[in-house]
Amino acid sequence: MDLVGVTQITVPRTRGDVVLSAGVRPLGGGSWLFSEQQPEVTGLVDLMALGWEPVVETPDTLTIAATCLIRELTEIPLRPEWPAQELVRLCADSLLMSFKIWNMATVGGNVCTALPAGAMTSLLAGLDAVAVIWDAEGGERRAAVAEFVTGVRTTAMGPEEFLRSIEIPVKSLEARVAFRRIALSNLGRSGTLVIGRQDADGAVVVTVTASTPAPVQLRFDGVPTAAELAHALDGIDVWYDDPHGAPDWREAVSRLYAEQIRVELSAGGAA
Repeated sequence: MDLVGVTQITVPRTRGDVVLSAGVRPLGGGSWLFSEQQPEVTGLVDLMALGWEPVVETPDTLTIAATCLIRELTEIPLRPEWPAQELVRLCADSLLMSFKIWNMATVGGNVCTALPAGAMTSLLAGLDAVAVIWDAEGGERRAAVAEFVTGVRTTAMGPEEFLRSIEIPVKSLEARVAFRRIALSNLGRSGTLVIGRQDADGAVVVTVTASTPAPVQLRFDGVPTAAELAHALDGIDVWYDDPHGAPDWREAVSRLYAEQIRVELSAGGAA
């Protein structure tokens, strides 16, 4: 869709060229930005022009540029020492993208759009990834992705900040994981998506997304009992309501899937 209110597009060469203000938005793949009218948008800053390396590996992290295409993330060769890497394709497939979106949508764009069913939000929150946030003045700060998305279409970024990258801890990729997702139709938006992760030290994290306005994480020192898990789920005080699922249904299937994941992780072996 044409953004008829846009009067300027900036092609930055350095981070200092990324100047955001009222009406000026960062542009990545544009798959959501150009999908509907944006009457408040008067300018765009094309982050793709900065040429960030899509994926950079260090001994401790796998760093994903905000401009990394979701397709590029799925093309990282599978490594047997990273069992949790299977979540990348499972979450990417949850988007049910067209060929065009598959080749244009960015990881950072999906997270920054902050939709409850944002599949990259589900993936990165489930892996305890950290968002690296920049501003044009050279400032940098970090926030857990599970806290970066604060609600429906809202994030922890200020108006002059932009997402630089997301850091996935290697120890999370080395963890055992379990995955559950459901939608009201075969090609529908996720109604709930639940990821369970058991780290090398035995600690378990259950991450609930799509059924809540923002990611919810439940943490345990080890595999919880059924009662402990149910009690933790009782603490979720809001379940999302939209045409893709009623709150009571979302709560019910989230509880069911969380218990299935608990049983799966407690069984040991491959999850």
